[in-house]
Amino acid sequence: MDVVTVNRFCTPLLLTPTLCASFVFCLASALPCHGDEAANPEQLEFFEKQVRPLLAEHCYECHSVRADKLQAGLLMDSRASLLEGGDSGEAMVPGDPDASLIIEAVRYESYEMPPNGKLSDQDIQTLEKWVQMGAPWPQEDAPTAEPNAPVFDLQARKAEQWAWQPIAHPPLPNVHDTDWPRDDLDRFILAKLEAAELSPAADADRRALVRRLYFDLTGLPPTPEQVRQALAMEGPQATAELVDQLLDSPAFGERWGRHWLDLVRYAESRGHEFDNDAENAYQYRDYVIRAFNADVPYDQLVREHLAGDLLSNPRLNPETGANESVLGTGFWFLGEWVHSPVDIRKDEADRFDNMIDVMSKTFLGVTVACARCHDHKFDPISTADYYSLSGFLQSSDYRQVRFESLEHNRRIAQQLDVLDTDFRRQINAVLADAVPPMADQPSKHSDAAVSIDYANLSAGDWMQDGYSFGMRARHAGQLVVAEQDGQPQLHIAPRHAAASDPFWNGLQSIGGKGVHNRGRLEKLPRSGRTLRTPTIDLTDGDVAIRVHGSGHVVACVDSHRLIAGPLHGQTIAEIKPGNGWVRMNLKRYVGHRVHFEFTPKQDATLEVCCVTQGATPKQLKNIERREATIAAAAEARQAAIEQWLQSDDAAVAEVRQLLALWDSQRRELSAQVRRKSQIAMGMMDGSGEDDHVLIRGNAGKPGKLEPRHFLTAITGDAPLPLQTRSGRLELAAQINDPANPLTARVIVNRIWHHLMGRGIVPTTDDFGVLGQRPTHPELLDHLAQRFLADGRSIKRMIRTIALSRSYQMSSHSDPAAVQADPKNLLWHHRPPARLQGEAIRDALLTISGQLDQTMYGEPVPIHLTSFMDGRGRPGHSGPLDGQGRRSIYISVRRNFLSPFMLTFDTPVPFSTMGRRNVSNVPAQALILMNDPFVVAQTQAWAERALSVVPPSDDQNADIGQRIDWMYQSAFARPADEQEQQIATAFLQQQATARELGINDAALWADLAHALVNTKEFIFLR
Repeated sequence: MDVVTVNRFCTPLLLTPTLCASFVFCLASALPCHGDEAANPEQLEFFEKQVRPLLAEHCYECHSVRADKLQAGLLMDSRASLLEGGDSGEAMVPGDPDASLIIEAVRYESYEMPPNGKLSDQDIQTLEKWVQMGAPWPQEDAPTAEPNAPVFDLQARKAEQWAWQPIAHPPLPNVHDTDWPRDDLDRFILAKLEAAELSPAADADRRALVRRLYFDLTGLPPTPEQVRQALAMEGPQATAELVDQLLDSPAFGERWGRHWLDLVRYAESRGHEFDNDAENAYQYRDYVIRAFNADVPYDQLVREHLAGDLLSNPRLNPETGANESVLGTGFWFLGEWVHSPVDIRKDEADRFDNMIDVMSKTFLGVTVACARCHDHKFDPISTADYYSLSGFLQSSDYRQVRFESLEHNRRIAQQLDVLDTDFRRQINAVLADAVPPMADQPSKHSDAAVSIDYANLSAGDWMQDGYSFGMRARHAGQLVVAEQDGQPQLHIAPRHAAASDPFWNGLQSIGGKGVHNRGRLEKLPRSGRTLRTPTIDLTDGDVAIRVHGSGHVVACVDSHRLIAGPLHGQTIAEIKPGNGWVRMNLKRYVGHRVHFEFTPKQDATLEVCCVTQGATPKQLKNIERREATIAAAAEARQAAIEQWLQSDDAAVAEVRQLLALWDSQRRELSAQVRRKSQIAMGMMDGSGEDDHVLIRGNAGKPGKLEPRHFLTAITGDAPLPLQTRSGRLELAAQINDPANPLTARVIVNRIWHHLMGRGIVPTTDDFGVLGQRPTHPELLDHLAQRFLADGRSIKRMIRTIALSRSYQMSSHSDPAAVQADPKNLLWHHRPPARLQGEAIRDALLTISGQLDQTMYGEPVPIHLTSFMDGRGRPGHSGPLDGQGRRSIYISVRRNFLSPFMLTFDTPVPFSTMGRRNVSNVPAQALILMNDPFVVAQTQAWAERALSVVPPSDDQNADIGQRIDWMYQSAFARPADEQEQQIATAFLQQQATARELGINDAALWADLAHALVNTKEFIFLR
């Protein structure tokens, strides 16, 4: 067919060669330049986090105003100095790394800088990227050589910056046009307009409003029938009824869940070299959708994200009983992971950097990660604040959690503990008069080589994923019910140990199929069956662990579960029956933190007694002898009990009856265990640890310990009183505290942004100095106060805004208002908004009738084009149409992202992106014209049009009705007379040129393709 483009919202025109030439000329004229235009907040953040620390560490000693002796006449501590250059000329050409002397020098192509060693490839790439983007640098005074450098005054900064001030209770402003406001928020908009002698635009056309609401609230276009139903609603509550209907739609959670996934850099693979799976990440995606549909209060959502694993009363799925709260913690682990890092300290520091960055931007709208290497250059955030937050992560662990059975089995575990304790007490009471007690034995190893001793472990250090090891360690002499030849037997525990209980045998954890699960560790059935030791400092790499039974042990160094092999030594070891000792060579990691995780083999038992470091053969023998002495005493008591049970003592029958009842009740309880469960990434508490402040962010230069606390500017720097090991629950309480001025402001601003197209604070992720100030600060505080008063309901806030006249304004602007306020900062009209990539794709599936509205589940594999190649490429391509599923269910693999989504600015998932870029590039027109998916959907739409309005004897009427139905489907409005004429003429012209009948599906596919290439299809009015 002829290529089609548009010159207004919906009139298609043939693209002639002359127009092509003009188009290319205009494109060339519109290409961005790298002049002195202001850098955007994302670029400035990149400079502060990635570039300035590099320059400070490697360059300032010789090339700054504070250098003892300036080298080569070159200053590098300001952008102006770099542009001016030194003895060899300008040091940098913004936008052109290859022409920049600084890049040439760090590549060692001429000058070799820094002279004491070449930068890493990653650091060189960082500098190249910075120069390529135009060398963004904050607007700041050039540094001086004065001896008294500016002092970081946190309280002074807090006092002068708006975002850190308490949320005010602004009075409603007076307005002249008292009839216009429909809601109190409208008064704030109108007051500013009236002050500027401007008027708001008229209300939007009803059809345009219906389409706007459908896309904004559900991400889907309304069908012609839904438009008719909406138009048939009458009365003052008609729009409110429609909004309520859309808020109750399951599609609401899919639309607003996708907004949230942008914040948490959601992806289902790890990126880096192999693009390995982020195992079961899709469970987090489904959790988010359910949470938005259920309108979970925002403070609860915050708690679940930060500490959902620690809630005493977690939120349960009303249908399945699954623990929903624990799934929220999966967001911490959605970032990029290096496959097998060489420098694990640096890798951990980088991962924590990303986790803190995402958390602080998402919930607080501030860039805490900019304080990793130095106190924040602009905001009241200190380096101490950064490392205080890092401590919460140091104190927490990653796991694949059995969320479906977690809460149910927790209750079973508690009942089992009560049951066992009660029967032990009763039987011991009878035995006390019949059998001599076991001789007292030392319960603690005296040897200094023992770092972890399960004979004497504090309750706070008892940690496990699941309940297989009971509620506490087992002590020598403890009564245990066992089965022998089908009969219950009374046994005496022969040693102090953390012991797995066969009660929990048969657990099955169900995970997604995934694409790349190559690691040995991933193949071990660890979920819900793993004992975790306290974290210790590794002072000697010769580790010996006293064990009995069979299973595996994993050494987790600096929170890494490393891949065993030539690079990382023996970090996974098999435990075989009869081993007694498991030896691990961890000498490579001396000086690091380490904990150990033990998992029994399926349906096998495992006992862990102690962990030693650097123990001599003599010390190990002493441990064995001590254990043998205790075991002998236990065996003696065992023999005495067995002998007594053969006697005719009247109490024997009572013990046998108690034993049978104990065994019977354990069996009954065991039958209630949920042994099958899906798993998902989640967090669990580890040992409570504070983190070291890293000098200049360098993982190899630890400084003082910084106690865990929230941001000093909000709560002071006193350590949090912690009730949990990590303190994450207390951190969540500080973030949710109404006295915290950030949390409520940030979320209502996000909601406003998604509904209005621009936030009251345009920089949704940065309320700091490098961000933009609010256009309507009083309105922001008004909404924040309402949000807090309304139970922090996201749906209520959306409803409030959607029913306001400010939201319902027309997109037709007054030229005088545009001249007075060209950026529409005062909000005098609703600017047309381009749909996001997901909404465009979902709209194509909707109008074609191919949309499968099945919710949840494993992601549909990404469709791979021939250009999507490289290491980690999935072995199989997904279907072109993604099985007709909504875009939120299509796999998000970091190294193989959807070209369609990237073209329409779906963010690359590496950090928080609360405000997507909205570009206007040729690739968007090209993909709508040429993408096989788009072509297939327009063909299906054409066939659907022919079935909805089938051919009849009245050909002209058929054509008109069919065109009208297609316009209704695509634009929520009928075609006007001119559009009918143009479309009919187009069909007739194509029929003649191609010698086809007027009802041929190919002709209607051409028309369908033309319509989806109009601005109106991808824009909201």
